[in-house]
Amino acid sequence: MFRSRCQPRPGWQQQAAEYGFHFHTMYGEPYWDESAYYQFTLSQIENDLEDPTTELHQMCLHVVDKVVNDDALMRRFAIPEPHWDMVRHSWLARDPSLYSRLDLVYSGQGPAKLLENNADTPTSLYESGFWQWLWLEQQVDRGVLPRQADQFNSLQEKLVARFAEISTHYVTPQFHFACCKDTEEDRGTVQYLQDCAEAAGLHTDFVFVEDIGLSDTGVYTDLENRPITDCFKLYPWEFMLREDYAGALQGAAVNWLEPLWKAILSNKALLPMLWEYFPNHPNLLPAFFADALPASLDGKWVKKPLFSREGANISLLDEGQEQVLSEGPYGEEGFIVQQYHPLPKFDDNYTLIGSWLVDDQAAGISVREDSSRITQDLSRYLPHIIV
Repeated sequence: MFRSRCQPRPGWQQQAAEYGFHFHTMYGEPYWDESAYYQFTLSQIENDLEDPTTELHQMCLHVVDKVVNDDALMRRFAIPEPHWDMVRHSWLARDPSLYSRLDLVYSGQGPAKLLENNADTPTSLYESGFWQWLWLEQQVDRGVLPRQADQFNSLQEKLVARFAEISTHYVTPQFHFACCKDTEEDRGTVQYLQDCAEAAGLHTDFVFVEDIGLSDTGVYTDLENRPITDCFKLYPWEFMLREDYAGALQGAAVNWLEPLWKAILSNKALLPMLWEYFPNHPNLLPAFFADALPASLDGKWVKKPLFSREGANISLLDEGQEQVLSEGPYGEEGFIVQQYHPLPKFDDNYTLIGSWLVDDQAAGISVREDSSRITQDLSRYLPHIIV
């Protein structure tokens, strides 16, 4: 694995605008960066990333099964008690899921280490499934990359196939897609998923989360007063379960993507539970609940809230001293601590691997880098190749 400088495609920004990739630059800073790429060997992909991703995912599902059957664990995961039965039913009914992303620390030598599971609302999907593949094809055609260059990327075909499978679970092939207003990246992600769903033969509609209404009969509706029966929402369950309309969730009987059991899988309480059930697993870092630390906690540890987004509210614990690394609004529900494992550095850039799953299948990777030790929403996205 190494970082290689590369000549960007001429006029790629214009092409991005034509393809609807409007968030390649955010707040005047580059988000998509094709001035370099990361190169992997096939062995690194298959043995160090793909296989561990599949195994880690199954371990995470094991935790979900334990949590839904234990009230004390449901409380530990800060799931609001009025919704416990809904979460349990969602899991026991095996409500279908669509996709997720594991964040891994990997330097080119295994084992990769799991930092967290983005199982509910992961973004950077469009650039992973489509845009970096287009970059690869065009750079190969231009002779910038070798003809044999490949990419670990079956995201788009797996998403289309998964939408086709999911549609068979529901009465209607009509799907709503939703995200919040004023989030260009979220809107682009949802539009990409809409396109994948339509390629699978589904009929789709879009509605902003803020515009979803509740009818007198307890049914959620869009702006045209059409009932919402099946909906992909790029809006986290930890928010939804605490909104004013949360009490109507059960009666509204919506088939949600992601399903409600993902509220457990996307929760950082997952990390100490993984360590408890699979201690010393090579792809895990030691992790504990912050209010139940072992008597001896030597070295460096990272403190994370149960719920946080884009690297917010992270602190470094070093021999009892706490250093705040990132601010944010999270932490009320509690914290976990995870053993510090530094991100590898390539040309002064700290690099993080996102390993994608569609349903239960590993489907590709994304590479993000930043000049700081924490990967956040504006961290740069670089393409990758396999040679």
